[in-house]
Amino acid sequence: MPRTIDVTVPDQTGRRILLTGGSDGMGLRLAERLARAGADLVLPVRNRTKGEAAVARIRAVAPDARLTLHDLDLSSLASIAALGETLRAAGDPIHVLVGNAGVMTPPERQTTADGFELQLGTNHLGHVALVGQLLPLLREGRARVVSQLSIAAARGTIRWDDLQWTRDYDGMLAYRQSKIAYGLFGLELARRSDAGGWGITSVLSHPGVAPTSLLAARPEVGRATDTREVRTIRWLSARGILVGTPETAMLPALVAATSPDAQAGQLWSPRGPGRVGGAPALQPLFAPLRSEADAARMWDVSQELTGVRFP
Repeated sequence: MPRTIDVTVPDQTGRRILLTGGSDGMGLRLAERLARAGADLVLPVRNRTKGEAAVARIRAVAPDARLTLHDLDLSSLASIAALGETLRAAGDPIHVLVGNAGVMTPPERQTTADGFELQLGTNHLGHVALVGQLLPLLREGRARVVSQLSIAAARGTIRWDDLQWTRDYDGMLAYRQSKIAYGLFGLELARRSDAGGWGITSVLSHPGVAPTSLLAARPEVGRATDTREVRTIRWLSARGILVGTPETAMLPALVAATSPDAQAGQLWSPRGPGRVGGAPALQPLFAPLRSEADAARMWDVSQELTGVRFP
């Protein structure tokens, strides 16, 4: 696969962009590109040390970058509320929000500070709460909200009778569910914004497959060593076979966040075989995302679980 895939990024000067998961992997590459395009970047991070290292790396490629670090743990509703309060008090409109952070397949079931299954709570409910907390700023900025999904959401179901996987636990199936739920929310956000005149454009993206930290050793989620899958992905990526790199994997989200071609309710992803690598392109919605009834149900359930209310 060509290693020189790239896209043109419109000038982002004067645009305030909040990016979760921007301190490493494809998120860091995305932050670098947005900073180089002139964006005023807001980077909420769980690990302040990693965040400061990311800022140093971004400034190395964009010396004039405007960057603000904030503390955020997406697995804690209290942390999300605190960030929302801080940013609302500052009053600066947000023009783009990219929800990129996530966790993947802890070997054993874990829960968030609020008792949610970790992947549902972080990947989906945390971002729902963040959008809800920042809704006034997003409406003021007539924002584009990008929900970063996964190729895993191409199949799977919502386990409506046991969203929290309390009866049994399958890490991959729970991960699929979290990303399907997040996609359903993003699509319902597009519909609610259109119906209510909120001025928010909600777009979906997914990065395909690339060597990132999601499947690598992560002691904080109970994984002491790299998985076999991430070792295989690294081998393929290094040889340009099928999958992408962190630099190419972030391109669908970059297009979804900045391109005038990206419209509400769309899904942008790599266009190569299996949609796991290649240049970004508009793609049909994954089958599990096509039910408007499921999206409306997920919207309501997510509000009930997070306690964050939308108009």
